[in-house]
Amino acid sequence: MTTLHDLSNPSTLTLRKPVREDGAAIWDLIRSCKPLDENSMYCNLLQADHFRDTCVVAHLDGQIVGWVSGYILPHDDDTLFVWQVAVSEQARGHGLGGRMLAHLLEREECRDVHRLQTTITRDNDASWALFTRFAQKRGGQVDDHAHFTRDTHFRGEHDTEHMVTITLPAALRRAA
Repeated sequence: MTTLHDLSNPSTLTLRKPVREDGAAIWDLIRSCKPLDENSMYCNLLQADHFRDTCVVAHLDGQIVGWVSGYILPHDDDTLFVWQVAVSEQARGHGLGGRMLAHLLEREECRDVHRLQTTITRDNDASWALFTRFAQKRGGQVDDHAHFTRDTHFRGEHDTEHMVTITLPAALRRAA
């Protein structure tokens, strides 16, 4: 468990693996973070239970204020796919998204990861900023391309999702 203190806030921020009892609170957090796609509560329960080793919750004053869901690709154990990053309004602007991503990469379960992937729509400025900043701070290289397209995959009902790949430098991988 990692505990961080934000100097601008006397509260203690705790980053940890989720437990299944966190599922409903995670679902509530995601629903409050527009424009994130909402999944079912059951999906978030499964993530907190089955995928806990590659997910993070952030607690502040006894409530969940941050969430990262992810998993190591079944066909590529070098790559961590980040499904969602959610930060409550009260916790925004303090680098929590980047802290949670770094926390994930420091885990034993991610020792072989040297690529981080996620999908982002072009209009999601917050996600582009988070992942670009995360890569820059670590000397990573960012590539992206259209992956799930509006017309081919979403029947015109969702914007194209771009696959963003951050390749981490070898020195960083060895340090983690």
